[in-house]
Amino acid sequence: MSKLTALEIRNAKKKNKPYKLNDGKGLYLHIAVSGLKSWVYRFKINKKESMVTMGEHPTMSLQEARASRVEARELVKTGKSPAHVKQKKRQAEIAKEIAEKKVAVNSFEQVAHNWIDTQKNNWTPKHSHAVQKTLEKDVFPFIGEISVEEITPPLILQTLKRIEKRGALVIAAKVLQRITAVLRFSVQCGLATTNPATEMKGVLKTRKVKHQPALPHTDLPEFLRKLSESDLHPTTKLALKFTILTAVRTGEVRGAKWREIDFDAGLWKIPAKRMKMNTPHIVPLSQQAIAILKRIGVMWGETGYIFPGIRQDSQQLSENTLLYAMYRLGYHGKATVHGFRATFSTIANESGFEPDIIEKSLAHEERNAVRKAYNRSEYIEQRRKLMQWWADLLDQLEHED
Repeated sequence: MSKLTALEIRNAKKKNKPYKLNDGKGLYLHIAVSGLKSWVYRFKINKKESMVTMGEHPTMSLQEARASRVEARELVKTGKSPAHVKQKKRQAEIAKEIAEKKVAVNSFEQVAHNWIDTQKNNWTPKHSHAVQKTLEKDVFPFIGEISVEEITPPLILQTLKRIEKRGALVIAAKVLQRITAVLRFSVQCGLATTNPATEMKGVLKTRKVKHQPALPHTDLPEFLRKLSESDLHPTTKLALKFTILTAVRTGEVRGAKWREIDFDAGLWKIPAKRMKMNTPHIVPLSQQAIAILKRIGVMWGETGYIFPGIRQDSQQLSENTLLYAMYRLGYHGKATVHGFRATFSTIANESGFEPDIIEKSLAHEERNAVRKAYNRSEYIEQRRKLMQWWADLLDQLEHED
């Protein structure tokens, strides 16, 4: 029997019924009614005839088909069915594809991206970007491709130690928090059964936390008199006093705009995008805080930023303006502007105000998820009384003999 030629194969056209062109030694080209051309090898094992499709033409050339036939004949000689061997090989390939796909879907990096997506509504864009960059730099290159269910405490420790070696202890602590959150998320989603990061307590070197210095109650009278009598720029002086009166963060005062003020209701409504926890914050304004706003409005107008920059009145105060003001008043290393929030909290708590009202005034978010779900009150009227009491106390302390 003569062997097939490439020309014969190319000229083989489809017909009304399937047919075949023999190449010899069990190999033939099957031409289907559709015109599809397939290489088939017919063989016998234990006197039982069977066949296996080797591949399609032209994907598998004539030469490749003949080479596959040789391999198949060798299998038959050893009593192995080429059809069974091919089936097992394909099953192994499918299993490998499924395993690789599973690792990709369940990899730490992919799960981390999914976790970040679920948190974006709770975070500021700045914080979301910071989390993403930290993981990309310090985590993904080392455990990003590993399935979350295969991550172990030693793998996490190795990742953290790399960060510690460069002296970035704060970053290492943040990375551990974020790894823990990602793996907790993976457990919640059913992608893993345990969170190995919970076993990492105490493995990191710690650096003594240096809290923002806060003035004690007894030092407030002298500070308030110094502030009132100082030669600080009027905008700086008013911004500093307004910050103390409202117990907010300096960044919230520096970025304050007139459109956030509701004089009729006596409220300052800070949008979520400007808050640390990406949650809107409402500040009841004392009579003294409103007086400062009206005074600054006369000075600079009631458009744009409430406390404009000293050198560029179209921009907000610079980040260091209020800090340097504390230095000029003689409180370098003794107190910071942020520390007045702690002073306010301490005095208000000691004076018997409800802790929930004080915490809400400081825009501290409830950490307990269940309690947070039930405690949605803004305590506006209670906080209005608290802030007016605070302002009156500051006036009293400033004028003490």
